[in-house]
Amino acid sequence: MRPGSLRLIIRGALLAVVVTTTAVTALEISSRLLAYVEKEFGSPARARLEQWQRLQEMATPAQTERQLRLVNSFFNRARFINDIKHWGEEDYWATPVELLATNGGDCEDFSIAKYLTLRSMGVPDEQLRITYVKAQELNQAHMVLAWYPTPDADPLILDNLINEIRPASQRTDLEPVYSFNGEGLWRNRLGGDLKRIGDAAGLSRWVDLNERLIDSLR
Repeated sequence: MRPGSLRLIIRGALLAVVVTTTAVTALEISSRLLAYVEKEFGSPARARLEQWQRLQEMATPAQTERQLRLVNSFFNRARFINDIKHWGEEDYWATPVELLATNGGDCEDFSIAKYLTLRSMGVPDEQLRITYVKAQELNQAHMVLAWYPTPDADPLILDNLINEIRPASQRTDLEPVYSFNGEGLWRNRLGGDLKRIGDAAGLSRWVDLNERLIDSLR
């Protein structure tokens, strides 16, 4: 795959997801984008995007915990590929369209795709946190998505390492470091407390991802 083509995937898309606000609407993928993806990456890539849109349509009326299971399972089917091999960069945050078109990504890409998809289904932004953790068994940084049904709840963790969604208290292999969503940036402290330390706009890769998504609406 040509790296230049990968970056062009989002051009010409009608992808109605605005991550800088809480006003996320339904996913609508333009026929022009579908045709482009099929030409560059084949009919299976187009099919994955169409399945993504059908998932959103089917799961939006469902209870939140069912939405979590469906979204987690859907994206975990993609291959794990590190950024150097996939994008030729040390740390590139892909859009969900890029993840699905290439059928691969790393932990950041999985977490972001799950977050945006659940937001499009109506899950409130304040209930979701994209969370950086230390994966103890791997001894490396990792990213997951956490769902907080209430602000002080033991969150459920959506992870590409395992398909089962478990409460954070049962994921002793993960040590949380900080988390963010469209509204803010938090430091995770011992005991599960969250301390707000700023806005997600302070994360340069998150800002870049936002700009590429907004670009796709033009």
